[in-house]
Formats: sequence, C-alpha cells, structure tokens
Amino acid sequence: MGGMADVATMKERRIVVAVDESDESIYALRWCLGNLLHHAGEEATVRNTLILLYAKPLPSVHSLLDGPGYLFSDEVIASMDRYSKVLADSIIQRAKNICLDYSNIKVEATVSAGDARDVICEMVQKLGAELLVMGSHGYGFIKRTLLGSVSDYCSRNAKCPVLIVKRPAN
Repeated sequence: MGGMADVATMKERRIVVAVDESDESIYALRWCLGNLLHHAGEEATVRNTLILLYAKPLPSVHSLLDGPGYLFSDEVIASMDRYSKVLADSIIQRAKNICLDYSNIKVEATVSAGDARDVICEMVQKLGAELLVMGSHGYGFIKRTLLGSVSDYCSRNAKCPVLIVKRPAN
C-alpha cells in the first residue's frame, strides 16, 4: 500500500501566492502556509502545490530617457535589466526560504514581466490556480484611487477565488 499508484490518484491543489518586495506579500505567504497549508500533510488525497508568482515591472518610458529627449545607452539599459533580474531572483529566493519548513508542499516559482494586475490575472489562469493569495498594501482612498490597487483589480478579474490577506497594523 501507499506507492506510486496512490500518488497518481491524488488530487493536486494549486495555490498561487503573489510575491513582491513588500512586507505585506511576505505576510500573506506566511499566512497561507500557516493557515491554508499547515495541515496539508494530513490530507492523504490532496497534493498541494504552492506557486510563487512575481510580476516583474517593465521599465517605464520615463526611466528610459536620460534627460530631455536622450535615450539611455545600451549599457545602461543592460545594467537596468540585470538589476531587475537580480531583484526578481532575490524576491523569489526569499519566498522559497520561507517555504523550506513545509516539506509536504511542492513549491514552484515563476517570474513574468508586465503590469502586476495583468500578469497576475493571466498567470493564475495559465497555471490552473484554484486560489490566488495576495497581500494588501492598505493604501488609503486617495492613493488607491490614483495608483490603483492590484489586489482590488485581481479580486474582480482573476478567474479563480482570491484571498487578500491584510497585515495587522502592529
């Protein structure tokens, strides 16, 4: 009993956690691990896959201009690309390190470039997520209105349930 046949018949639950450099996203990841997946090893019929998703921002048009109307050199743009990759790798590695204590959970990671709202909504569908977990930055009304809220957008547009974890004020 309990061999490859059992693994083949297990149902897979795919949960995407949107991560970035913020404390709010790390809190949401820890909350997910502690509250949604803590007892996952006891469920013999479900294999949990946690997918860490980082939406790498594209450089804005403004950042490609070096003063009035001058474009950055290829070297400067390459340097910006390298920094962006290092940042993405660092964010994913930090999130993976948090998951190390949960050996009963399969952890995957993916980085996709673009506007976070679009990337997250597209990737949860592409990855077959059953649930999207994300942190909330807790912006006030004016800042949320001006900048837009990624979590608000995803809660309305993602093709799966969305759990928004708000970090306590303390």
